[in-house]
Amino acid sequence: MAWFKRQSGELDTSGEKRVRTEGLWVKCDQCRQIIWKKDLEDNLNVCPKCDRHFRIDARTRLSQLLDDNEYEIFDSNLTSTDPLKFVDLRAYKSRLKQAQEDTGLQDAVVNAQGKLNGRLVILSAMEYSFIGGSMGAVVGEAITRAIERATETRVPIIIVSASGGARMMEGVVSLMQLAKISAALARLDEARVPYISVLTDPTTGGVTASFAMLGDLNVAEPGALIGFAGPRVIEQTIRQKLPQGFQRAEFLLDHGMLDAVVPRKQLKPYIARALEFMMPKNQQLAVGR
Repeated sequence: MAWFKRQSGELDTSGEKRVRTEGLWVKCDQCRQIIWKKDLEDNLNVCPKCDRHFRIDARTRLSQLLDDNEYEIFDSNLTSTDPLKFVDLRAYKSRLKQAQEDTGLQDAVVNAQGKLNGRLVILSAMEYSFIGGSMGAVVGEAITRAIERATETRVPIIIVSASGGARMMEGVVSLMQLAKISAALARLDEARVPYISVLTDPTTGGVTASFAMLGDLNVAEPGALIGFAGPRVIEQTIRQKLPQGFQRAEFLLDHGMLDAVVPRKQLKPYIARALEFMMPKNQQLAVGR
């Protein structure tokens, strides 16, 4: 009978059984495997069974790519002014406030400067959990400033995209960012400073249509959704069934839209080797004097 005896403390004050493992396990949507959260984090948030790359936040991205998790964040005080006073189901101002509270960021991008395998780099990482990583005036301005800093200091820049595209709540103001960032990248190219674009899941809309595809080297994580319009819109427009895997990183690589698909564990050394080829360290030091 002792087997059926309830232990003290097993019930909480409401009479409901406590679940001590809540939040400690994660289910992979691809292979349906139940994964111990600590094991998933130790594996860089990649499923150990099927290699599905889980989405990660901007700060985690910085810690994975920059040496010793040490970096200097800049231009983090930029905030949207809600130029259109936009309201749909909720006021845009309310959405912004909620996203800022949830993420601890002012907008959907983090600019940082640090070292990648000993080389000084500038890294802009987008935050998808901030209104879908959408690009409004603040994201456009922050990325443009990062590019301009790279141009002035001749430090290579890496932009990690994770976005649903332009932010509709800012209307044409958000669309203007496509041209602004692209113009800044043209000046960076004239200065012959490397730009590596890393496309993660998802990279869509106006981000794909502008800076995400303008890198000297365009690489993506496995399985990343990359495209402009959604598959359903495309099918309705061309009245054809799209092929299997359409708009996934591997499909784009096969059709010449990407230079490489690189697993997350190999991304940092891959970028380091690419930068060494594009801009040897002695060249960067000589220019910086």
